[in-house]
Amino acid sequence: MSVYALLGFALIYTLAVATPGPGVAAVLARALGRGSSGAPAFIAGFLVGDLVWFTLAALGLAVLAQRAQALFLLVRYAGALYLLYLAVRLWRAPPATLGQAATPRGESQLQLFLGALALTLGNPKTMLFFLAVLPTIVDLGRLSPGGFLKVCAVITLVLPAVLGTYTLLAVRARARLRRPGTVRWLQRGTGAALAGAAVAVAAR
Repeated sequence: MSVYALLGFALIYTLAVATPGPGVAAVLARALGRGSSGAPAFIAGFLVGDLVWFTLAALGLAVLAQRAQALFLLVRYAGALYLLYLAVRLWRAPPATLGQAATPRGESQLQLFLGALALTLGNPKTMLFFLAVLPTIVDLGRLSPGGFLKVCAVITLVLPAVLGTYTLLAVRARARLRRPGTVRWLQRGTGAALAGAAVAVAAR
């Protein structure tokens, strides 16, 4: 795989990750409502999900993925339900102290990871990129093992960088708020945004 092809993929993939969608909405809403605690595990779920989709495309399993409609419909609804779960937790939670590490009670690092993974595997935006857009950027038929690893490296570098930047910006915006009442409305607003993203995922 040439350097130019790899750079082209890196640019287009960065734009795809940065484009607002259910994943970006979930990262922003969670960071605004609950802070940065649990962000690495949450972002890791998105990363593994993208690597799974890329592996499926690289192995020529795109047709199988497109035919297994029932399975991917189930995964999509699981991701939507997880977004609704986060929305309800944010809506009902008491205002978190600003600067406090605030992973919701009962929500472990593994739950955060699996929730983000389910959301990514069922996200129509992600499916479209790897099953339809990717083949127009990377010649999957001629992709060598070395090229496969290079693309995986790009994904591993780009996605955490983009979603981490979104998280940092959201946390900084949240840190400007001081009144508990304002924090409560922020949590409820981001909870409503998550609920809207869940509806969008389930309806596509």
